[in-house]
Amino acid sequence: MINTFEYIQKYPLRTKQLLGISYEKFTDLVDSAKKCHEEEQQKREQSKIRIHRRGGGRKEILSIPEQVCLCLFYLRQIPTFEVLGISFGISKTEANDTFHNWRKIFRKILPASLLEQVGNKEGDLMIVQEILTSFKLIVDSLEQPIDRPSDNEEQKKYSQERKNNILEKARWFPCQKVKI
Repeated sequence: MINTFEYIQKYPLRTKQLLGISYEKFTDLVDSAKKCHEEEQQKREQSKIRIHRRGGGRKEILSIPEQVCLCLFYLRQIPTFEVLGISFGISKTEANDTFHNWRKIFRKILPASLLEQVGNKEGDLMIVQEILTSFKLIVDSLEQPIDRPSDNEEQKKYSQERKNNILEKARWFPCQKVKI
């Protein structure tokens, strides 16, 4: 089974669809994230009191580019950590820990949103809101509306059909409990 990072390497043109950024921007982000990660590791090493030799302990399962890819994939697709772990060949706990570790690094290297930058400054906030209202905003949302009848009687008919389908399945599988 091919994991998500291997897929992106094999098909770099699909990176924009999966991660929300181009392959070139992804490699640039990996480089700057790797640099920031190494700096944090050095700071941790200097303040650490060693009991064991350096290099001991469990080795990381994913490489740094794979970890960055995991974090971006989560932010773009918002899967459960179970699905995220399966996509990268790791456990859900490892996926959760990896995401939250790299999220902190992303906060340092990526710029804050315009609204976040102005904070509580009332005058600046009004200016930013005015600027933002002049732009068209395109939202990529995972939530899609379910087509249901707007007429109340048709809605009842729709609900009754669904209930009948569930009861029909219950007749075929009498061992299972069915909630209605």
